[in-house]
Amino acid sequence: MFMNILDIIDSYADTYPDRPAHIHREDTVTYGDLFLKSNRLANYLIDKFGRDKTPIIVFGHKQNEMLICFLACVKAGHAYIPVDSSLPAGRVKDITASAGTKLILCMEPFPFETEGCAVLDYSGVLAIIGSYNTNPPDRKFRVAEQDVYYIIYTSGSTGRPKGVQITLANLHSFIKWAVPLADIGGISDPAVLNASAFSFDLSVMDTYIALASGGTLFSIDKKMIANTRELFAYLLKSEISVCVCTPSFTDMCLADSSFSETLLPRLTCFLFCGETLTNKTAAELLARFPSARVVNLYGPTEATVSVTAVDIDRSTCDLASPLPVGRCKEDCEILIMDKAGALLSETERGEIVIAGDSVSIGYFNNPENTAKAFFTYAGKRAYRTGDEGYLKDGMLYYCGRRDFQIKLNGYRIELSDIENNIRKLSGVSNALVLPSYTDEKLTHLSAFVILEDKGADTSLKGVISFKNSLRKFLPDYMIPKKVIFKDQFPMNTNGKIDRKALAREVK
Repeated sequence: MFMNILDIIDSYADTYPDRPAHIHREDTVTYGDLFLKSNRLANYLIDKFGRDKTPIIVFGHKQNEMLICFLACVKAGHAYIPVDSSLPAGRVKDITASAGTKLILCMEPFPFETEGCAVLDYSGVLAIIGSYNTNPPDRKFRVAEQDVYYIIYTSGSTGRPKGVQITLANLHSFIKWAVPLADIGGISDPAVLNASAFSFDLSVMDTYIALASGGTLFSIDKKMIANTRELFAYLLKSEISVCVCTPSFTDMCLADSSFSETLLPRLTCFLFCGETLTNKTAAELLARFPSARVVNLYGPTEATVSVTAVDIDRSTCDLASPLPVGRCKEDCEILIMDKAGALLSETERGEIVIAGDSVSIGYFNNPENTAKAFFTYAGKRAYRTGDEGYLKDGMLYYCGRRDFQIKLNGYRIELSDIENNIRKLSGVSNALVLPSYTDEKLTHLSAFVILEDKGADTSLKGVISFKNSLRKFLPDYMIPKKVIFKDQFPMNTNGKIDRKALAREVK
């Protein structure tokens, strides 16, 4: 029987108490400290809330205390909701309102005054984890197998984010599959790179592969990613064994010739998820890191990070374009369905549907969207991904989105989410957002905007002002790179906006 992940992590406090569990810049938390401090905070939460299992928001970026808070929440029976401090206040407000939380644990100043919930600031968190009750928290309060373990908010088509509920059983299903996939069991002092924010579900992969293996989670932050020189200096001392990241992050690194096996001599595996891995990127990695595996994965947040995987070698790069995204894990099933929900044969393209133990129980406090996306298939939970693909000899091939949802730099984005938030801006009559491609790779977003005032400033200064206004509602990764002001949108023969005609304008 698989051991509870909390027990696994706690066991390393006995086995390797002084081993780093997480490193961020100059700050380190050991397994011994992770155990002690998460227990103290869990006892505080139990004393404060008892059996009340209301989810708790954990607000910050890459601080060690983020992990301490995550574990404390679930030890006390609460799902945690990671919210990154880079999100704009409007986005954080939407998440806070949806979550209905009674407590926000902050590693950084919270961006607005709250009503109906308490905010524990960083000094308060430090005080509790430094001196509160040190006894092991009563296990009866812990998140149980079918309880929600974490909630991650993703882009929603209404302009409001959706909270994906992942149970402990979902997480256990993922860990049992992902840890052997990373294959770091025989590596001494393994280290796993954390490149994405904890509010992005790709971080679940690196976090729990590291913690379940007794390894070190080695975090880089947004400032490092913006400064390649600083990033590479940090990577040089990281001694990472596994790199979990998006292809876009790797493409940025590959632009520097020093990104090679010399920089990361202990690296044994790249795990890619979140967006399309191109043949060019995979081939370049195989050339620069001849001793490392390149693994392509696929899966949405609603199915606990990923459910398929395949090792990409040189022959695959030469023979398959696009690259396959892998075979399904044993406790799940990939189905390809048509619009009516009928199963399609091998090689027929249709909607990718995932059924099995990894599938979420649905969206938090959102029964309408849950009913649309989730259903039961052959007695198993199933999720309609909205992605298009096909199976060939049991191997899944991803063919893009069926609707207007895309993945850019690893982030899943509903284009209608951006459009609805643009329409909130004063003076905007209508808006449409399209993805722009270069050599078949999604590179940026373009917004077409109709203003109420035809004499409004549409110069470069006007575009900059427009983007700054939009940042009040959306994070930077959702801000369109190009903004084109229009008097009206072209229409097709069906009386709908001619998206193809607009797309040609930004080719």
